[in-house]
Formats: sequence, structure tokens, C-alpha cells
Amino acid sequence: MFESLSDRLSDIFDKLTGRGALAEDDVANAMREVRRALIEADVALEVVRSFTERVKEKAVGHTVVKSVTPGQMVVKIVHDELVETLGKEAEPIDLNAPSPFAIMMVGLQGSGKTTSTAKIAKRLTDREKKRVLMASLDTRRPAAQEQLKVLGEQTGVDTLPIVAGQTPPQIAKRAMEAGRLGGFDVVMLDTAGRLHIDEQLMAEMEQIRDTANPHETLLVADSLTGQDAVNLARTFDERIGVSGIVLTRVDGDGRGGAALSMRAVTGKPIKLLGTGEKFDEMEEFHPERIASRILGMGDVVSLVEKAASTIDAEQAQKTAQKMRKGQFDLQDLANQLGQMQKLGGMSSILGMLPGIGKMKKQLDGANLDDNMFKHQMAIISSMTPKERRNPKVLAASRKKRIAAGSGTSVQEINKLLKMHRQMSDMMKQVSKGKGGLAKMFGLGGGMPEPTPEMLEAAKSGKMPAGMGLPPGMGGMPGGLGGGLPGLPGGMPKGLPGLPGGKKK
Repeated sequence: MFESLSDRLSDIFDKLTGRGALAEDDVANAMREVRRALIEADVALEVVRSFTERVKEKAVGHTVVKSVTPGQMVVKIVHDELVETLGKEAEPIDLNAPSPFAIMMVGLQGSGKTTSTAKIAKRLTDREKKRVLMASLDTRRPAAQEQLKVLGEQTGVDTLPIVAGQTPPQIAKRAMEAGRLGGFDVVMLDTAGRLHIDEQLMAEMEQIRDTANPHETLLVADSLTGQDAVNLARTFDERIGVSGIVLTRVDGDGRGGAALSMRAVTGKPIKLLGTGEKFDEMEEFHPERIASRILGMGDVVSLVEKAASTIDAEQAQKTAQKMRKGQFDLQDLANQLGQMQKLGGMSSILGMLPGIGKMKKQLDGANLDDNMFKHQMAIISSMTPKERRNPKVLAASRKKRIAAGSGTSVQEINKLLKMHRQMSDMMKQVSKGKGGLAKMFGLGGGMPEPTPEMLEAAKSGKMPAGMGLPPGMGGMPGGLGGGLPGLPGGMPKGLPGLPGGKKK
């Protein structure tokens, strides 16, 4: 979502950090560019003005002038102010209330309220072990109540039975009674929306609020809305009282202004981000992590959290054990590709790594898209178990059969087999023990001896802190530490260890 803003800010700060000293004019020119970049990203004008004034006031002060790296100091100040603008701390949904309590979902039609209701209900069920009841209060949009019922069946979350002819306040009252009688912890109220704010909508929302007395009132806003989202948030908060914001379609090509503006203007925290269409594609909003993403610093913590929640640790452990023995067949490769897709694909993984934003052109030139992994998965799926275990049996006739079955070509099969051979060779070098890793990376014999703690961690499938990972990533589950190994191939210079792209 913040791609264009991130690119602009990176260019501005590259110029600053390349200088040995900064004059007040340098900072003023940079802030002018930052102001323009924020306005282009659809950030509300009042937020832009306040933000740039605060940064400029700190950036021309004594601390920066005397700093060893003044350019980096300005970047830090901008980062800190971004965190301040987005909200200092993450504020998840508040579950500290006697059961059953209501969560009321409000917003305009088409913003994603119903889908977000199902996503949050599933999240509370799976992660917080809460019993959730969903109720649709949308009596105007055709089949809206049936839509929530279907989503409930898909997610395994209970929904309130539909009774024709009831008004939204009556449905809200029935939902709260059903919640009490059924022993539910949370009642999700999916309210109706309009294409625009009107008095009838607000009066209806007020009636529902007074009937259900919700513990949380979440405004669902489309992140592509831009500055209109700010007016929307302000109006709903003044009339209904909003406790938090859910931003949807964050994975789109929006410019990110809504996220920066809504929190600053309303003072209400952004609690959740909808990052895709799937039910598990929703994440908590962490201001510091989002600020780091905007400034191209990556978000490794979120990547590790995602890996811990999506990767099959048992499968990763089995694969890691086979690798330590120097065994790595095509089924293992398929498992690795599947785990990578669970993490959102290569583009999602790279987007969370520090410094990757500056290498976008190289990545584009590498043709590194997720369709490549789908083709490779299709090829492996078209093989027999014997062929996956022993690729050496793949003669020309077998390759033609696999190509026809997977909708690919013999050339693509050969590329996949070459990549697998490279990975197998690498695993064999690692399995040779002393000096194996050093030789694999061309380091001669200069690799340090592993400590007992490192050996113990390897046996348990976890990486201890201090093994080349950033702070906070120690003890990473085997899914990322051992589940995304090596992956050699033809990435352009400067990006070793990733599969399948074309060399420049």
C-alpha cells in the first residue's frame, strides 16, 4: 500500500545520507520534498503540515548538527514522527469485558464490513479461543444476511438464524440474548452501510448502539478511499463513537494516505489491516513496523510472526533432518515452495526484508514472480512418487508426459531439475560437517566452530539468538530457519540464495 510513498521518501533520504554535513537549507529542501510526497500519497493536508513542521523543528536542532551521521539522524527523526502519527503502540481489539460483549462493525457499503466481520470472528476463535456469534443487521442489501451465513459455514463460526421482517435494532437485541443463552463470549454485529453518509444511516447506527451497548465499535474503511476516509472516520466518531479502525484492501495499489491521516485526525487507533482475500489475511496494526516499511527498513518481526503461525513445524523438522543427512528430493522441494506460498509468496517475503525496496529494478529484471513457483509445483505434482524420490529416472519420454500433465514445457522441467541438483549439492556439502558451510559460501576454512548451544539448537530445530539474525529473531521456528533453506539460483548479483530468477 505504501509503495509509492516509500519510493519517494527513499530517494529523498538517499540524498541526505550521502552528505557528510547538513545545513538548514538542506533540511528545508528535504522537508519540501517530504511534504510533496505525503500530499501525493493522499495524506490529509492538516496532517502533512503538522508532520513536516515537527520534523523540521527537530532536524535543524543542535543534536543533528553535531551528529556523526546527520543524514541518518534525520531519517530517524522522520521514523519517530511517523510512529507518533500512526500511534505509538499497537492497540489490538480489547477483549477485557464480561461475556458476552458486542463488537459493532460500521462503515460505508462496499468497504468490506461483512468479510472483515468473518475474518475477525475466525481470528478470535482460532487465536483467542473465544466462542463467537455473528449476526447480520443488514436488511437492505439483497442477500447480505445469507452472505454472512455462508461465511460462517466457511469459517466454522456460528451465525444468528435469519428471521424475516425484523428491524436492525430487533436483530441486535435477539443476537445479544442468543449470546447470553448460548454461552458465547463475543457477538459480532455486522451493520448495514450506504454508498454515502446520510441521516437515516446514522439514526439506525445510534439505535443499534443503544440496544447492544457494544464494547468495541470498529469502523471499516477501504484504504483506497484516500482523504475521503478521514471525513468518514470523523463523522462516524462524532455520531456513533468509534473505538478503532479496520483498514481493508491494504494489499492494493493505494497510496497509504488514509492510514497516516485517520489516526492523526480522529485520535482513534488503527487496530487491524486486511491484507488479502483469504480469511487468515488480516494482521494487527503495529505503528513502528508500518513506519519501518514506509522508510524501506523492512519488517522482519512480522515476517517471523507470520512464519510461526503458518508454517508446519513438524514438516519443517522432518525436512531439516533429511537435509542434515544430505537428502533432498523433489517432494522436499515441493514442501519448501508450498511453505513459501503460505507466507504470501516471494514478493511478500522480500517486501518485509530491509533494503529490498532499493533493489526493485533488479528484482523486476529477475522475473521473480509467484507464478514461477506455481508452475514448479504443477510440474512436481505431475510426477509419480518414484520420480519425485529419484529424479534420475526422468528420461525424455517421462519429461514429455510431465510437461503435458502440468501445462509446462520440457525446458521448464529441466530448469527445475537443475535448481534441485544445485540445492541437493548444497545440502550434501552442509552434511559433510566441519567446514561444509564455509566451503558452500566460499569462505575457505574460516567459519568459526559451532558452540554447544548452536549444536543443541540445531537438534531442536530452532535458531538461537546471535546466529546472524537481527535482534528479536532468536529462537526462530524451524519453518523459517530450516524451512526456507538455501534456495540457490539465478538471482542477479547482490541477491544470492533465491530461486529461479534470470541472471542479468
